[in-house]
Amino acid sequence: MTYPMAPWNLQGYAVATVHLTDIDRVRPLIPSEFEIFSVFPGKTVGAVYVSNYQPGSVLEYSELIVVPALVTYQGKVSGWVSHIYVDNLDSVAGGREIWGLPKELADFTWLDKRVFVQQAGRTLCTLDFNKQSWMNWRLPLGWSSFSTKNANILSFPFGFEFNLGLISSKLEVPLESPFASLNLGAPLLSAWCDNLNLRVDAPQIIGARAVDYSYN
Repeated sequence: MTYPMAPWNLQGYAVATVHLTDIDRVRPLIPSEFEIFSVFPGKTVGAVYVSNYQPGSVLEYSELIVVPALVTYQGKVSGWVSHIYVDNLDSVAGGREIWGLPKELADFTWLDKRVFVQQAGRTLCTLDFNKQSWMNWRLPLGWSSFSTKNANILSFPFGFEFNLGLISSKLEVPLESPFASLNLGAPLLSAWCDNLNLRVDAPQIIGARAVDYSYN
């Protein structure tokens, strides 16, 4: 199995939803080294991101990313990815071996205004969305995410540029889904990201986990 080395440059489109999540619900999904960033008492911010990377990308694939919370480490606020699914084996290998992300294979069905994501016959989520928006901005955005690999805590930057449209959407997560426990409700905000250019850089080691890995 082969995959490109970082950075990965990806082009296509995406739908993103932003949610308020319960800190008590997301805590089991967050390593103990991270503090959960609270925006209201008992609440943090989560997100769901579903994308399709097309010709011109280092790899062509669809992707579902679940971010249950914002977390802090060494005074820095970033997102934490608890679940991530793709439909390309090279992307699974690269995500795990370069960034320490828990990528798994899944099946994606894209319709005009709906995307289904399934794994081994069970539905992970269904997202209905409207591409029409009262605004359309070309927006650059840069941020970072944390991950862990073996005993290391990693941070990796990424940068987007896309045409942003604020839209309406409906996210359904059945009880059989691995992230149903997050109890994701109606999105606070939904966005259609068209003409997307995404660059994901190589991670840097920024710390060590407290777990004893000497038995590995």
